[in-house]
Amino acid sequence: MYDYGKYSPPVSPPMSPMPSGLMTPPLTPAAPQSPSTSRQQQRHTATAKRHKYLRRLIKFQQMDFEYAFWQMVYLFVAPQKVYRNFAYRKHTKDQWARDDPAFLVLLSFWLCVSSIGFAFVLRLTIIAFIKFLFWVIFVDCIGVGILIATLFWFLSNRYLIVQPPRGQDVEWAYAFDVHLNAFFPLLMILHFFQLPFLHTFINTDGIFARIIGNTVWLFAIGYYIYITFLGYSSLPFLQKTHVMLYPLTGLFLIYIISLLIGWNFSQGLCNFYSYRVLSSV
Repeated sequence: MYDYGKYSPPVSPPMSPMPSGLMTPPLTPAAPQSPSTSRQQQRHTATAKRHKYLRRLIKFQQMDFEYAFWQMVYLFVAPQKVYRNFAYRKHTKDQWARDDPAFLVLLSFWLCVSSIGFAFVLRLTIIAFIKFLFWVIFVDCIGVGILIATLFWFLSNRYLIVQPPRGQDVEWAYAFDVHLNAFFPLLMILHFFQLPFLHTFINTDGIFARIIGNTVWLFAIGYYIYITFLGYSSLPFLQKTHVMLYPLTGLFLIYIISLLIGWNFSQGLCNFYSYRVLSSV
């Protein structure tokens, strides 16, 4: 019989060493990126997106005005659907902010139209109207918007990010888009719906005019706060976004105090705009 105990497997012939010039160095794992490098790449990406957005401002053929108008309508009807489309953009284009400036262009158009209406109500001259238009666009909309967007962008990234952050943060451009979304209903309520009754009823002395005018302001600013809350609560990596609704309490207290002391918000707005545009004309 065959003795299996004496069997030894065949020995493979020794491999000849590779020439030194053909030797491949061992693979080493890639070094992890430092936080500063990651932030630098994010800045480059944000810069590229911003340049692309600004270039499209002069290319009206590439703007989707129909979709922008749909968003404006649904900011009144169902604002949650608008932010669902922001989430869809994140999945398809890897960014929360708009990449199409059509909404901003349409908003500028409505700002111009509302300014013409205010010019007739306040009986402004052409020079005063131009000053008023620049004030509304570059101060009320863009200037105040930059301050509010920067504030919410800082606070949300500093205090509301889910821990651990997992490399996610709130884009500043998205924070500014949230401001534009909230500013449009406020503009329509205060500069359009209120305008026909401004001088005939609201901007007059009397308790009923003050109640109606200040209630319109309460609804407009309250809706701005609500749209802002929806914008940040739709981000899945933020927590405790309900704190953004806390200013509603202070807003209601100011509303009650204004009625008690006889402060008409609409009358004050007209006086402020008249002073700003007529003081140096």
